[in-house]
Amino acid sequence: MSSDGLSETRLSQETVLRGHFLHVVRDTVRLPNGQSATREYVLHPGAVMVIALLEDGRAVMERQYRHPMGQVMIEFPAGKLDPSESALHCAQRELREETGYQAAQWARAGVMAPTIGYADERIEIWFARGLQLGERALDEGEFLDVFSATLSELSDWCRDGQVIDGKTLVGAWWWQQVASGQWPLDWQDA
Repeated sequence: MSSDGLSETRLSQETVLRGHFLHVVRDTVRLPNGQSATREYVLHPGAVMVIALLEDGRAVMERQYRHPMGQVMIEFPAGKLDPSESALHCAQRELREETGYQAAQWARAGVMAPTIGYADERIEIWFARGLQLGERALDEGEFLDVFSATLSELSDWCRDGQVIDGKTLVGAWWWQQVASGQWPLDWQDA
């Protein structure tokens, strides 16, 4: 599929906001027709999402209040990469910190870009199995409930609008494809 004639060229970039977490920039770009325009977007360090499978076929899930949405959301464990951290290490760290689980095996499923219109964020999707429960180590100011759900329950919640988090919707779809055998995973020991 050709993208000839669609690319833009960045001419300049300025910082609009540099907060504790968010970095917003404004680019001036040259359009394919030669004219210029501005593009404002969020620079993001990247993140991971973990679909951690229990021996009984359920997956580890979380309930967490998300301030921008003003409500508690159902999600898979996830978190942002620390500087110079690999995606696998981040997935292992986030699963352990948020849920207390450690996994014996890991498989990278893919990557998603949840907000391509206003951020450069990429979220790597990881599966984990061979789980052992230990102690959680939540970040300062982080509050969440950990529970488990079947694929059928999660699918129902997605259909009924109880799950509206984009990464979790994509994760449910990935889990469905893996469970059906359509998308095999390449498992590796931790």
